Amino acid sequence: MTSVPQELPYLALGDSYTIGEAVAADACWPEVLVQRLRQAGLAPGDPRIVAVTGWTTDELAQGMDEAALAPGYDLVTLQIGVNNQYRGRSAADYREQFAGLLARAIQLARGRPGRVVVVSIPDWGVTRFAREQGRDPALVGRELDAYNAIAAQASRDAGAHFVDITGVSRQHPDLLAADGLHPAAAQYGLWTELIEPVVRVALHSTR
Repeated sequence: MTSVPQELPYLALGDSYTIGEAVAADACWPEVLVQRLRQAGLAPGDPRIVAVTGWTTDELAQGMDEAALAPGYDLVTLQIGVNNQYRGRSAADYREQFAGLLARAIQLARGRPGRVVVVSIPDWGVTRFAREQGRDPALVGRELDAYNAIAAQASRDAGAHFVDITGVSRQHPDLLAADGLHPAAAQYGLWTELIEPVVRVALHSTR
């Protein structure tokens, strides 16, 4: 008899970009990722998503507390920080709080940093929403670059993976949902093309 592969528990942590605000539930990138991995013969479970539109790093930490998460995940993804920047919080605060979230993500991945994949923050400064709000796209971009540099360095230092999807958001500023801010399903698909190969490597990591 052919054995059925055991599903690998997957936890996705984040905010509106993780839950796919303004697109169908199955179009958010964690769901698309799982679909593609299954097509490739891997066996991730349905993602457990702990994310809410508008969450900052500290709010995600509180949400994780309330979700009563326990170690046992074979894959954990983390994408957080856009709302810190939107609310004008400092990069120093982001550095401290992101480090705490990353440490928790690693613990939830059974202490294996190689099973944690951090995804960068997209640049909302290029969107129609930002233009309508009179935001300075160059300033937004610089601040998000600083946040992403912090997340990338923290990921490297911890031994986790980092995927940069920010460039895609800048290359496709009009590939948006009806709200003019969040990505359309097609843009989430482009993100997933970058995330999937890194996740494949992560799923084979023993560290």
